[in-house]
Amino acid sequence: MPDAAVQLAQRPHACCGPVPPTAVQLTGGLLKARWDTNAGVALLSQALCLEEYGNLDNFRRLHQPSLGPFRGKVFNDSDVYKWIEAASWVVAQRPSPELASRLDSFIGLIEAAQGPDGYVNTYYALERAGERWSNLRDNHELYCAGHLFQAAVAHHRATGSRRLLQVAERFADLLCEVFGPAGEGKNPGIDGHELIELALVELYRETGQKRYLNLAGHFIRSRGQRTLQGGWFGIEYFQDHLPFLEQQKMVGHAVRALYFNAGVADFYLEDGEPRLLATLQQMWDHMAANQLYVSGGLGSRHHGEALGADHELPNEQAYTETCAAIGSMMWCQRMMAATGDAKFADLYEHTLYNAMLPGWSADGSGYFYVNPLANDGQHVRQRWYECACCPPNVARTVAALPGSVYFTGGRHVHVMLYAESEATLDLDGLRVGLKQQTRYPWDGDVAITVEADGRFELMLRIPHWCRSGARLSVNGEPWPGELVPGTFVEVSRHWQSGDTLRLQLPMAPRLLASHPRVLENTGRVALTRGPLLYCVEAHDHPGVDLTDLVLGRPGEVQPQWQPELLGGLVVLHSAGQVQAASARWQNQLYLEPAEDETAPPTAAALTAIPYFAWNNRRAGAMQVWLKQARQEVPHGQP
Repeated sequence: MPDAAVQLAQRPHACCGPVPPTAVQLTGGLLKARWDTNAGVALLSQALCLEEYGNLDNFRRLHQPSLGPFRGKVFNDSDVYKWIEAASWVVAQRPSPELASRLDSFIGLIEAAQGPDGYVNTYYALERAGERWSNLRDNHELYCAGHLFQAAVAHHRATGSRRLLQVAERFADLLCEVFGPAGEGKNPGIDGHELIELALVELYRETGQKRYLNLAGHFIRSRGQRTLQGGWFGIEYFQDHLPFLEQQKMVGHAVRALYFNAGVADFYLEDGEPRLLATLQQMWDHMAANQLYVSGGLGSRHHGEALGADHELPNEQAYTETCAAIGSMMWCQRMMAATGDAKFADLYEHTLYNAMLPGWSADGSGYFYVNPLANDGQHVRQRWYECACCPPNVARTVAALPGSVYFTGGRHVHVMLYAESEATLDLDGLRVGLKQQTRYPWDGDVAITVEADGRFELMLRIPHWCRSGARLSVNGEPWPGELVPGTFVEVSRHWQSGDTLRLQLPMAPRLLASHPRVLENTGRVALTRGPLLYCVEAHDHPGVDLTDLVLGRPGEVQPQWQPELLGGLVVLHSAGQVQAASARWQNQLYLEPAEDETAPPTAAALTAIPYFAWNNRRAGAMQVWLKQARQEVPHGQP
């Protein structure tokens, strides 16, 4: 069986890690539908875009100059590498002659593009051959190398072929010769866009070559020395303002910061330096308390694609790049491996459903680069982008997703995701089969049947959103232990085939308010149910300005399963109101305060759909944060 997509469980300082994607078969439900769409629609569509936008011709032109100059962004090679990573995991789980043929073809182009010294980068080929390493700050040379290394590791683990891995090793050997401390006569530079760090660690795990790990450590230690001066957005944009161990919070470009932290976490899992983990914990806690959108999205500024200040979380101008959501998931995976703390699994799931999946259309062929939490209807998904980092990033994340249903370590199995599935796991030589039956995330009832004969610990995640009422039984007998939201409950026993656990997670709709310093959300609430964030669309409220919608009392919100809607969704219905500004505001922007700020409300029926499903029926306005009806306080009470 292939190894995990990210080999975390076997690391010296890890307690657990994801299982191989091939160990888990999604058998039904939302995640299987998304996986199938990725394999059957998205990857083929993306391959056509790689042809159309010149990514593949950039490789071909090295031997066919008649194809003309380099096309697209300086980092266009990386989109090919991410596609290879995604396709590798798909063909490992489901035979696809078409994807396999394209994989072989793409890898052949990369092999032919590699120079005698191991160098691969089509932007710095031919007419720019003498300019290597001349602009590490802006031109993504090492970033592209990192995606090549990740693709090579995935392809080797998924197929057993060493073709692309050999290309990666030759290139990595060149990097080890070129980069390092200036005192050793090497280039001390770092890349402006992090990724090489985590990619080198994973290449070390696959090959055992310690020099790759050492180079990753060099790049981590060298960042923060203020060597990337002169960019448009300042030194913080590159996380080069302070050495990592002196940082207290994430700043600058969101994706870069998240990829870097994931790389540092990877290095910690090998090196074990306690200060690295402590700094990562500090930065994660600060992010969760100050920088995280209710969707799990990260990055509040279009300027510099940046994280912004604490509590700076605008809705319509939210950037929340899809790649940032994926970077957060990558970081959470590694922090979960390092600590076993369920808060990282909770955010991984929340980000998956509410920050990554919104970036991808229901039909599999369209993508958001940015994911606002309010919109006037002009923001629509695109088939591809000039900067097309997000589409193949979604593809590779979804392709490997089955491996994150479970994390294992020793004789422990952590249930990370609840999803209709069948798994065969190896726990230190004990073969364990697990079958999940559930309609999650639409329903909180989960049955897990065990096929094994031996003792191990099954760790069931009690999601943080499940504030009370969770119930667990084993073979029909109630579990006597406490079920604490935001933790794993450990069920340890000698299991026999046919043993069944049943976990029941109540999914009553909930309202969330934001911190008072998030001024844009004053007097507004977000509507959630289970792990899902909801929104309202103009499609369901014709003729209504969504900013005037007022949500009724929480107890009036009723879920309804609609199997015909976008493949099947639970929508939320509620009595509500439309409360527009009073007539005195007509043609007036500023007036002295008065009692009649709003017109008399009119009754309205409110319908909310999962946020990930918006903009799939037709373009139109959308809102996540809604006005809430004032609650009457009984006479005589404060």
